[in-house]
This record gives sequence, structure tokens and C-alpha cells, in this order.
Amino acid sequence: MASTTSSGVLPSGCKILCKMPDLLFIPEFVAGGLVWTLVASTEVLIPNPQGWVMFVSIFCFVMTTIWFICFLSGINQNGSYWPTLDVAYHFIAAALYLSAAVPEALITIELKAIAVNPPGLKIYRENIAAVVMAYVATLLYTVHTIFSAIRWKSS
Repeated sequence: MASTTSSGVLPSGCKILCKMPDLLFIPEFVAGGLVWTLVASTEVLIPNPQGWVMFVSIFCFVMTTIWFICFLSGINQNGSYWPTLDVAYHFIAAALYLSAAVPEALITIELKAIAVNPPGLKIYRENIAAVVMAYVATLLYTVHTIFSAIRWKSS
């Protein structure tokens, strides 16, 4: 009788740091953490969109940490549904980051008007960095989704 576990499909333990797409966990942590800290360090002039950016970056950072621990501990070997969950989670994270990166970019464009004095220029530059890192995080989660979908379809 065929086994219904995902053993062999998804890596666990330290093997997750050696194979695509799970190798992308570390850059996702870095990009997400940078979005979080860059937005948190700026003066919030337009709270609602930046609140959404903070929510998305913290939510994805925490969920990616939990997901990483599941893979590291081998919990992902206990069912055939894990490859599907992997694709679904990374797709949702990519969509959330895209929904956060676009308003952050619009806010940054609006902040260009205050970038003439030194405090305003600092806020503007931090927002530029946050936008860039939000799009990098979006790209990383999208690539992770694509490679996870390829792995899922081949299982």
C-alpha cells in the first residue's frame, strides 16, 4: 500500500538550508525584518497605509518563523497536505506583501515634497528603503511560491 505521507517531498532539519525553495527562508527573514524595522523607524505621517505595512511585515515574519520551525523540526513529514500548505502560505504571503508594497510606494512618492530639509530627507530615504525591501520580500515569496508549486506538482 502506498504511503500518504510527504516523506521525501519536503525536506526537514538542516536540509531545508540546502534546497530550493526552502533556502529562501533566510532571505525572507532578512527582507521582512528590514521592512518591519524601516517602517517602524520612520515618523508616521500617514498612519493607515503604514499600519497595514507594519501588520503585513510582522504577520509574515512571525508566520515564516513558525513555518521555518515546522520544517526544521520535521513536523512537515506528518501528512500529504504539507506541500499544498507550503504553496498556499507562500502565495498568501506574496499577495500580502504586494498589497503592502504598493501603498508604501505611494506614501513615499507623497513624502518627496518634505524631502527638502534634513529630517524630511531622512524619513524619505527610510521610506525608499522600506519600499525596496517590501518589493524584494514580495519577489522572494513569489519565487518561493513558484518553486513550491513545482515541487508540489511533481510529488
